[in-house]
Amino acid sequence: MEIKDMQAFYAVVEEGNISHAALRLDVAQPALSRQMKRLETSLGVQLFERGSRRIRLTETGRLLYARVETILSMVDGTVREIAEVGNGRAGTVRLGTVISSGALILPDLMHEFHRRYPQVAFHVFEAEGTRVLEMLDNRSIDIGITRSQVDANFYDSIVLENEPLVVVMDPEQARQIGQEETVRLAELRDAPVIVPLRWKAPFVAHCQRAGFSPQLVCVSDSIVLDVLNVRQGLGIALVPVSARSLMADDGHLVTKRLVEPEIMTHTVVSWLRNHPLPASARHFIGLFKELRGQLSH
Repeated sequence: MEIKDMQAFYAVVEEGNISHAALRLDVAQPALSRQMKRLETSLGVQLFERGSRRIRLTETGRLLYARVETILSMVDGTVREIAEVGNGRAGTVRLGTVISSGALILPDLMHEFHRRYPQVAFHVFEAEGTRVLEMLDNRSIDIGITRSQVDANFYDSIVLENEPLVVVMDPEQARQIGQEETVRLAELRDAPVIVPLRWKAPFVAHCQRAGFSPQLVCVSDSIVLDVLNVRQGLGIALVPVSARSLMADDGHLVTKRLVEPEIMTHTVVSWLRNHPLPASARHFIGLFKELRGQLSH
């Protein structure tokens, strides 16, 4: 397979049909159809299920798509590294982040970075932590932001200070729990709880040790969505304390620190060890180190 065949196959799968892929690749639709036929013939397999208006892959096609995605990411990463070896005043910073961290720390970072390097663009991908590290490994991204400690044998990293989890609720829910600025875990026994996916298992374990099973009304991978659901009265949400930045000037929500026990979390910024980063990514990491203290609060 040639790179151009991989790019064409990838475009067809991503767009869902031949005509849209042809527009994306700026080629004639019949020519692209013939190219896909030749690809199947050369590989001796069927990649697409026939008779569907939208492209559907066979099992073999799905395997090829996964491999092609990795190969093209590596090719693209290599090309970017060569092109951005200069001073980093132009180019792209590619970031992968778990939603619970990216929404909280990236806006200020990106704003300041853009002020300093206005010709550098951002590509930001949101995924769960394992997927972010996979993207780092195949060089689809330059920098990963997760909530898990990474292996120092493979990654360099910056770890922000530990931050506690807090409970966000509307005023009525707050009145039912009490007037204190903290809330004990046991006081959540009868409360409908919205919990981020990452903290579901430890939260449930803490509750069971306290003698009850929590009433989980929503398990979500988006802190922004969790806060919006609190505003709509769905329940109370467990979020990191830095999520208060998402509720600025919102007089309709109350935040109480969770205690007995206190649950802590932290943010980890990582990149591949012993691997040359594009200059623009190095500048971004430098800015992160410069603002590290501010981002921990």
